[in-house]
Amino acid sequence: MRSGPIAISLGEPAGIGPEIIVKAWAALRSEGPAFMVVGDALSLAAASNAGASIVRAVSGPSEAARIFAEALPVLDLPLSSAVVAGQPSPAAAAQVIRWIETAAGLTLSGEAAALVTAPIAKATLYAAGFNLPGHTEFLGELTASEATGEASGPVMMLTAGDLRVSLVTIHEPLAEVAELITTDRIVNAGLVTREALRTDFGVSLPRLAVAALNPHAGEGGALGEEEISIIGPAVRALREAGVEASGPHPADSLFHAEARRRYDAVLCMYHDQALIPVKMLDFWGGVNVTLGLPIVRTSPDHGVGLDIAGRGQARPDSLIAAIRLAAQIHERRAAA
Repeated sequence: MRSGPIAISLGEPAGIGPEIIVKAWAALRSEGPAFMVVGDALSLAAASNAGASIVRAVSGPSEAARIFAEALPVLDLPLSSAVVAGQPSPAAAAQVIRWIETAAGLTLSGEAAALVTAPIAKATLYAAGFNLPGHTEFLGELTASEATGEASGPVMMLTAGDLRVSLVTIHEPLAEVAELITTDRIVNAGLVTREALRTDFGVSLPRLAVAALNPHAGEGGALGEEEISIIGPAVRALREAGVEASGPHPADSLFHAEARRRYDAVLCMYHDQALIPVKMLDFWGGVNVTLGLPIVRTSPDHGVGLDIAGRGQARPDSLIAAIRLAAQIHERRAAA
């Protein structure tokens, strides 16, 4: 049984977040899963042709669950100034952070079933003093005291159709990736991914494929030593820990349909190595899942869309998929 509605943090109010949330509510209001927005009610009202008539302020998750079919429930933590679509302002940064903290807190307490985060404008948050690379790292800090297990999150996973990819490094410059990947870091990501496949995705005997860093998996050291000195030892360590792991595999032959039948998830070394195949398979419906947290957290696999904000063009597919996946993972954990 779901313990409460899903909590959605509004994210960047000048982006497409308000619009896709309104559209997701319209798509899910009759069938669920139910959700509650933590954010600014006026921004949501402005994103709908129906205006404020569809938005209703609530005191908390229990009230939100009761009215979800009738109105879009919002735990209203208002902004101090009006939002201009497509023009993010550092003045909103403190509230954007507060929305995430509040939604995460409701999920940690069990009042909300899961957390779904709408996209944030990282540059705006950085300008206001936010000192973490993104949502994933921030949620890792917010929930660190609750974390348990032999390996620790957060680990970013992206899903698209039958493809699941976990990242060893996340929002790091490509020029720094080779120095950042370590055997321990790969093993940790592999252990967290194995456990998540079991508990969150219902895969009883997970198979992990580990991607190489260099072209042709380094060609025996001719094109790079990382496969020999770092990635290969990590694969062996995962096997010794009881994980069915293979690799390092050349990334250029790892994502076609026949290859995907041989594993349940891929460990990728850097951001675009993982996200390019995800977006090729399902550009509109990919989902970002944070593994290794004591709460369920998903998000749409796209950014704030400032170029189309306020135009009514944004598609809610990825957000709807993120809401549905969050509910499925919560139900699996509750049934365990």
